[in-house]
Amino acid sequence: MNKGILITFEGGEGCGKSTQLKLLYDYLKKKGRRVYLTREPGGTQIGDEIRQILLNKKHNRMTPVTETLLYMASRSQIVEEVIKPRLKKGYVVLCDRWLDATVAYQGYGAGADIAWINSLGRITTGGIEPKRTLFFDLPVEIGLRRAKSHKSADRMERKKLLFHRKVCAGYRAIAKKESGRIIRVPVTPSDTVSEVHARVLRAVSPLI
Repeated sequence: MNKGILITFEGGEGCGKSTQLKLLYDYLKKKGRRVYLTREPGGTQIGDEIRQILLNKKHNRMTPVTETLLYMASRSQIVEEVIKPRLKKGYVVLCDRWLDATVAYQGYGAGADIAWINSLGRITTGGIEPKRTLFFDLPVEIGLRRAKSHKSADRMERKKLLFHRKVCAGYRAIAKKESGRIIRVPVTPSDTVSEVHARVLRAVSPLI
């Protein structure tokens, strides 16, 4: 049995990571790998209910600390209920966002204490770390336009441009600090989905 591995996808709004995650899932399935696709927040019944609270537009007074605790609660549930069991069975688990997202959004973006976030993260992840994280780096303004053109903007997408610029800067700082785990995938407006998919495969091929 192949050893289970966790691969996470990160990036700002509208960067295309969810599309690429599904393409990688399909690719691995065709290769005969046991693969499981999930997301944060969500991935469990409890997590999906937390997700609805976090993204609901009417909760515009939610504090960064409250956001962080809710994300951590969802993460703890998915780790114990979904991720750990599948890693033990040898699955490749693909997750749309992970602890890096909380550090980037609630830490760098909203100003919550990053050391505190990482401390909580060590507890809620149960010691599990991704073998590879792909950071999709698309210019912020372009990503926001894409996200808002596809659907009604959720609570996170409706935040001001400065917030999203801080999030992007945060992701870049995290990627620089953890260059052994995180691979930056540059994305431009002219890139096709297939071109980005090829970059994804190059980034994960040593693991799969």
